[in-house]
Amino acid sequence: MGQGDTEIQPAATAGGPKDSRRRRAVVAALMLAMALAALDSTIVSTAVPQIVGDLGGFSVFSWLFSGYLLAVTVSLPVYGKLSDTFGRKPVLIAGAALFLLGSLLCAVAWNMGSLIAFRIVQGLGGGALQGTVQTLAADLYPLKERPKIQSKLSTVWAVSAVAGPGVGGLLVAYADWRWIFLVNLPVGALALWLIARHLHEPKRDSPARRPRVDWAGALAVFACGGVLLTALVQGGVAWPWLSAPSLALFGTGLALVAVVVLVERRAAEPIIPGWVWRRRTIAAVNLALGALGLLMVAPTVFLPTYAQSVLGLAPVAAGFVLTIWTLSWPVSAALSQHVYRRIGFRNTAMLGMGAAALILFAFPFLPYPGRAWQPTLLMLLLGAALGLFQLPLIIGVQSTVVWSERGTATASILFCRQTGQTIGAALFGAVANGVLSARLGGASDLDSVTRALDSGAGSEPLRRAIADAVHAVYLGAAGAAALAFVVLLVLAPRKFPVITE
Repeated sequence: MGQGDTEIQPAATAGGPKDSRRRRAVVAALMLAMALAALDSTIVSTAVPQIVGDLGGFSVFSWLFSGYLLAVTVSLPVYGKLSDTFGRKPVLIAGAALFLLGSLLCAVAWNMGSLIAFRIVQGLGGGALQGTVQTLAADLYPLKERPKIQSKLSTVWAVSAVAGPGVGGLLVAYADWRWIFLVNLPVGALALWLIARHLHEPKRDSPARRPRVDWAGALAVFACGGVLLTALVQGGVAWPWLSAPSLALFGTGLALVAVVVLVERRAAEPIIPGWVWRRRTIAAVNLALGALGLLMVAPTVFLPTYAQSVLGLAPVAAGFVLTIWTLSWPVSAALSQHVYRRIGFRNTAMLGMGAAALILFAFPFLPYPGRAWQPTLLMLLLGAALGLFQLPLIIGVQSTVVWSERGTATASILFCRQTGQTIGAALFGAVANGVLSARLGGASDLDSVTRALDSGAGSEPLRRAIADAVHAVYLGAAGAAALAFVVLLVLAPRKFPVITE
């Protein structure tokens, strides 16, 4: 390791029961903090009808999710650099406090505009939770033990995906929608207390000069990411892709990209340093995780519609078809260590993504209308394949950098995955709507077709059109998986340059 780079000492080498208890307390805090971020989207989605009924604003309610996602995504690189500069603990505490403040403000929102604004505040804290928790997970454990904590964090996401809708439904049914935000407060307060009390980061060598924060770069990254992601989220929804608002946003975003490059090249301590893209390992993983975000849109966004409209399942059963992959994903991730220790990080990830590409490609060949167990089985296999893909890459990248670079590197790959999801939602939404228009002989979109199907109007042609649209999306997702495979094959080194700790 480089001079001045100090790891949090793992309990196995720290020597005593006290250190072991302290580390367990910190791990518990990290799992609680991750649960706050993981539960957020699923628990809020169940309360949308009640929120709209109480506050109004049906035309803009989608920004409850888009605003949060934008804030999380654009803040990830900033928090990553700050954690490398000032340490993980202050960044995590500040982010958790901001998330809880946003939750409290959401609970007292008086109209849809204020709720959206407070969701953005919540998202700015959520970016710190996601990035810093993943970075601390690598700080706490040496390389050979990192799958333990990563599998625990994966389990948090899996449990949240299954439990979130149920918890949200109970709170809405027996209390009030505002409680879906208020429940964050005791959970977050406990996580904050555990972090403040038990996380002790060793002091690093004092730098010759005071650390300089690239605030101009942070502002430029916020502005650029916000404009481009807004263009992707709203394009084809709030306005046509080739309309004046869409073109203006994309033009402004591209201009801001140039501003970001100019500012970052001149900064002494850039928010997005050039080495993130100059190092083959990190650049390849960034692109591969971006493709992962892209392909994940197919099941998460389109499979529930397919299950309800084509298979005729009830919403609860349709949700089960989707959430089944959250059971196999963490199991596969936990077992991936036995594979990458034999064949390496890159080859393990390629094995998982190659399997994912075949599974996604098989989806359009399912019989019509088919049985529920068929897509359920594919989702179970897909979760296992992606668990084999994602975790080795995250652990691999974190193991190729020193402490003072780990926050930036981790935030970089998470940022690319989030951006891939945003691009995927826009791209595959356009693909699905295009197929529907071609099949139905006119301008159509998935929402209007599913509403017509629910009303019983021409159910069979509409059902077939939806099936064709979702099949096209899955073929696109298979292409994204193939792209990730090729990126790793061509760009990633056969052996990651792991730094001995």
